[in-house]
Amino acid sequence: MNLIAETAGRLMNDHLAFVLATIVNRQGSAPRTAGTRMIVMSDGRTVGTIGGGLLEARVIETAGDVLSSRRPQVVSFDMTQSELAAMDMVCGGRLEVLLEIIDPEAPAATVLKGWRKAQSEQDRCLFLTELRFAGERLEGLGHALLKNQRIVCGELSLPPAAVEKLVRDHSTATRLQAAACGGSLMLIDPVLPLETVFLFGAGHVAQPTARLAAFVGFRVRVVDDRAEFAEARRFPEAEEVLVATDFDSALKGLNIGRGAFIVIVTRGHLHDKTVLMQALRTEAAYIGMIGSRRKRDHIFNALLKQGFTEGDLQRVHSPIGLDIGAETPEEIALSIVAEMVRARARRRSA
Repeated sequence: MNLIAETAGRLMNDHLAFVLATIVNRQGSAPRTAGTRMIVMSDGRTVGTIGGGLLEARVIETAGDVLSSRRPQVVSFDMTQSELAAMDMVCGGRLEVLLEIIDPEAPAATVLKGWRKAQSEQDRCLFLTELRFAGERLEGLGHALLKNQRIVCGELSLPPAAVEKLVRDHSTATRLQAAACGGSLMLIDPVLPLETVFLFGAGHVAQPTARLAAFVGFRVRVVDDRAEFAEARRFPEAEEVLVATDFDSALKGLNIGRGAFIVIVTRGHLHDKTVLMQALRTEAAYIGMIGSRRKRDHIFNALLKQGFTEGDLQRVHSPIGLDIGAETPEEIALSIVAEMVRARARRRSA
């Protein structure tokens, strides 16, 4: 789950108020993108980062004022050359950061809880924030969560027709966008379904791969035909660990759609080939198979003789992972997950 959403949920459950800082606009080469969030707690501790250095220190300082006044603020940072020198940074550009207090007893908390829950669901939704201004002064905020083109929690001051237009105009957004609407500024933040990684094989490479994949925001499912390896306690980060009857039917019953990532790291070439044949019949976004180029070519040649095409085989990342000179299981896992992150980013920006 998203670290910010998870932390926000925990703080609200503990009845602790905090400040949520969100980059709402970025111009130039500022260090983080619009939609990046950070939590500032009442004791000054933070979760997440919006860029580090003095920029972040100023946000933390302002968060203290927001907690005291209980009024939201939009803070601008124009990182000119003199600002950069003062901040010891090399990125330039301009940032606008929204700081709002989240009170566990206030209406916004209900929407934030819905946003947190949406992080672990497969339905796409939009998290909307309405900034209401009086001149240049931020006068108030509203939040709502939209799912299936309707508001499921929260309230906005916009008429239904304006909300419908927002949904139409931003239905395919993959990152936070801003739109002027009457006297308000609307922040439209898509909550994208988490991509699921299906790890076939539960051996020494699979364990760190599962750990790192979950850490960077993938859902993880592990499949092996050995009960002693496919154990939940060996994969605490995985949502599900399955024991297959055999690898011939390893994908049977699994919901592998266009957003799925398939990682093949079984204990032998024959099992890898068996899983790969099934994987190529899916619409998975990513298919990776461990092994040397010699092993890959041997398996590919066999699959061509069985009716698969060159186009089919071009979908396969093999040898799996980015070429970083990896040798240990942990290094191999790092290369695999890095390649998946790159594939995910390209897919989301397509």
